[in-house]
Amino acid sequence: MCELLGFTSEKNTDISDYLRTFFSHSSQNPHGWGMMYENGGRVILKEPVCANESSFLGDMTDSLSPQKNFLAHIRFATVGSISENNCHPFTGTDISGREWTLIHNGTIFNGKHNHRYAAVQSGDTDSERFFLSLIDHMNEHISRAVPSERERFEIISGFIAENAPRNKLNLIIYDGDLMYVHKNLKNTLCFKRLENGIIFSTKPLDDGLWIPFPMAQVIAYKNGHEVYRGDRHKGTFVPTLEYITAMDAMYI
Repeated sequence: MCELLGFTSEKNTDISDYLRTFFSHSSQNPHGWGMMYENGGRVILKEPVCANESSFLGDMTDSLSPQKNFLAHIRFATVGSISENNCHPFTGTDISGREWTLIHNGTIFNGKHNHRYAAVQSGDTDSERFFLSLIDHMNEHISRAVPSERERFEIISGFIAENAPRNKLNLIIYDGDLMYVHKNLKNTLCFKRLENGIIFSTKPLDDGLWIPFPMAQVIAYKNGHEVYRGDRHKGTFVPTLEYITAMDAMYI
């Protein structure tokens, strides 16, 4: 199972200790790592190797400047080959010029994006196809009128709720203003409140108070604070026996 980390804050904050712990989990998620950080603009770094074996990730983490918004991902390949194009985050721009970045933990079993975007994606993961579909969905709305922040949230929340049934959709999305967080599998995402912000992680990263993230509900954060909360939907992912057997086999 891949692991996710997201951070949003009202002030630049040093999160390097959390990152070191997060990337130390890569022995169980050895097929690549990636991060999004801000340094004047958005910067994406990713590499198709185990984070523990990267030649520069340790130095990068040590020298990373304090951040207000940050995403990180370690990959366990379930769909797609081991390559840089299949490492998260995925990032792209809509027709209004807004940049979107996504990290995903899960598998897309059901959805039109599973085949529609196979010919145009850079890699071969279901996560990238889902991301491309999300951008196109946003573009359909922008072509009629550029949505407000609240409308943007409603569009993304509705898209996730529509696609959640039969799909495992633990994900974090950043649009330059809002950070959207969603999970639909129990015991797979939690959060911790910090002095000036909030950090999300697939697993607790220290002995502090980590709270389970709400199920089947998109929540958006801005500058470390919750700003929008979508309705609970019915797309909770319930693993089948076949899914559990397949996941167990991957770790043998």
